[in-house]
Amino acid sequence: MTEIPEHLLKRSKDRRAAMSGEAPADAGASTPATTSSTPAVASSTPAKATSAPATPPPPKPDAPHVAAAKSRKKIPFWAMAGLSLLPLWGFLYLIALQPVEKAVAGPLAVGTATYSGCAGCHGGEGAGGAGRALYQGEAMKTFPHIEDMLNFVYTGSQAYAAEGFKVYGDPDREGGAHAPLSYNGNAMPMQGEKAGGGLTEAEILGVVCHVRYDLSGADPTSEEWAAEYETWCSPESEIFKALESGSTSFDTVEKDFAMLENKPKAVGTSPRETVGK
Repeated sequence: MTEIPEHLLKRSKDRRAAMSGEAPADAGASTPATTSSTPAVASSTPAKATSAPATPPPPKPDAPHVAAAKSRKKIPFWAMAGLSLLPLWGFLYLIALQPVEKAVAGPLAVGTATYSGCAGCHGGEGAGGAGRALYQGEAMKTFPHIEDMLNFVYTGSQAYAAEGFKVYGDPDREGGAHAPLSYNGNAMPMQGEKAGGGLTEAEILGVVCHVRYDLSGADPTSEEWAAEYETWCSPESEIFKALESGSTSFDTVEKDFAMLENKPKAVGTSPRETVGK
């Protein structure tokens, strides 16, 4: 008997099974098992893609002056204290630039302040007005000697007129002598305290020095006026200091300072004749 090969038998069986509708005998062995009876169902709806955020446009470049300001170095905080002192420094700097006025001591300093009460009649610069002009040498022409001017300012022109004096000061004055009440009928008021005025003898000396050397223009360094200035009007004037302290007066100054090289002449506190040249 001839043996039929196994693979031919299998093929015959499979053919008969296919014709009868049955599954092949080794279908279970040839078909791989699945881990799940229900196959995974793929989603019919595709996943929504996440959109990336839009990239903002680049900023506009700064204007040149803004860029310069941003790049400029900032002032350190410790410098602010110094900067806060700048206004004070500027103020002190301006003060330092101002010229320093030389303080004038003695009779001229007193006389400059006292003359403000005389300026209403004689003018701030001595050009005159209701009273006579005192500038440009006028006071020196009328009173070549300071003692005569001191006496006249102390007593006033009305006292001269009352005593019968026709002129005051230098009777030979260039341009003519001055009569006590000849200038527009205006009198020179009395200034001395004993005569009824309001000035001390030291103040009268001061204002007379101011008129002679500041307004009328006498040169204190000249040969003509140096001795008078040194004796009466310099900051070192012993007579002025004595009048301030009350240790001398117009009535006694001639005697009290007779020891000086440039001896003062009599002044007095009542009208008198001029002391002469």
